[in-house]
Amino acid sequence: MEALGELLSPARTRRDLPGTSKKAIFEEVAALVAADHPDLDPGDVIGKLLAREKLGSTGLGGGVAIPHCRLASCGQPLGALVSLREPADFDAPDDAPVDLLFVLLVPEEAHQEHLDILAAIARLFSQSALRSALRACDSDRALYDTVVGWEG
Repeated sequence: MEALGELLSPARTRRDLPGTSKKAIFEEVAALVAADHPDLDPGDVIGKLLAREKLGSTGLGGGVAIPHCRLASCGQPLGALVSLREPADFDAPDDAPVDLLFVLLVPEEAHQEHLDILAAIARLFSQSALRSALRACDSDRALYDTVVGWEG
């Protein structure tokens, strides 16, 4: 997997994101990503994330979800990390509401890379110490620095 710092940027990291439904959250995330990557169409990002979510929940458990999709207009794998102002239902296996999301966008043809990155992110976010550290962050930058610098 690429280093998390190559997938994520401070501009695509947001603490206290509003939104209580998947659609509202994806709208906020798409705007965040498109502001940093104007070549990506926010409507396309929202549509692909919602379509993927209909195939099955991206909720991991422990209050974490990893919404993800492949996009033709995406030139390289990109991530966005957000903590939600209010937890939202993502149909997670433990039925816990989600307050931490790592959204992954990958190029259309990146099938194996997509799976490899997803597995690595799932392993990272399965660590309760990381989840606690992220929830304790008081700024966007602290959220970014915590996850990128994590060595747990």
